[in-house]
Amino acid sequence: MEKNKDIGDFLPLTSVAFEIMIALADEDRHGYGIMLEVERRTGGTTNIRPGTLYRAISRMVETGWVEDAHNPAASDNDDERRHYYRLTTLGRRIVTAEAERLASAVASARAKQLLSRNA
Repeated sequence: MEKNKDIGDFLPLTSVAFEIMIALADEDRHGYGIMLEVERRTGGTTNIRPGTLYRAISRMVETGWVEDAHNPAASDNDDERRHYYRLTTLGRRIVTAEAERLASAVASARAKQLLSRNA
């Protein structure tokens, strides 16, 4: 089963998987909430369409990176048909490793003067 692999075996993540997992890092979200969070966080430069989102989530649920959030902290006026998701412990380890991998790549690019210090 994939859960027994070394975390590095899952990297690099696709950009879609990475964006979804970042969106789930701080709270449980439903699909539309994930799409809105990605759009908000990226200033509208990244949009994940519904078909892409739900195929990716389905794969991440199958691999144990994301799970259904059966008891979301939803507000009273939230639509009860919404399906919420959360990162699993494995998913959090994977997205953390990917963020660290990307941070290292950015540091290397800066060292080669490919990026400004403010970028």
